[in-house]
Amino acid sequence: MSVIRIASRYAKSLVDLASETNKLDRIKQDVDTFNSATDNREFFLMLKSPIINADKKWSICKAIFEKSFDELTINFFQILIRKGREQYLPEIMNEFMVQYKLINKITTVNLTTAYKLSDATVESIKAKLTSAGVAESNIDLNLVVDPEVIGGFKVETSDKLYDATIANKLDNLRKEFKGNLYVSQIISK
Repeated sequence: MSVIRIASRYAKSLVDLASETNKLDRIKQDVDTFNSATDNREFFLMLKSPIINADKKWSICKAIFEKSFDELTINFFQILIRKGREQYLPEIMNEFMVQYKLINKITTVNLTTAYKLSDATVESIKAKLTSAGVAESNIDLNLVVDPEVIGGFKVETSDKLYDATIANKLDNLRKEFKGNLYVSQIISK
């Protein structure tokens, strides 16, 4: 079975169980904390390692998370580790976030600009994205500052890309001139 199918099934189980017990937002906090913990390379590699036995992995996870996580999350981790699925925990938790955002109608939007935007501009962009139907009313906006775009902006959602950067426009012009035989013959003479 593929990793995506495994992650999706276990994440759905956790989402359903959390919803039934009215703990969805609490479990989401645990998932956020876990995802931050997987940024630690040693922790991530420990989960993925086939050499470290399940009991050791469980004792490490229990020591790190037991005091701050909800009992439901801890039990879920214990079941996964007992079933030998702990190497999929990072993917399962990422899939949980995808399903959580679908349930709560949260759209993740990446906005790339050449410089930092003011709060008023960010709120204006959020309002325009919502009114245009590009995003739901709940927007998880990730702001990225990249001087390489020169100017303008780039908006990315899970299924759409709108690139109005100057760098993109210059690249399109470059491609257009390369493809134009008449102009390329003038330049070569």
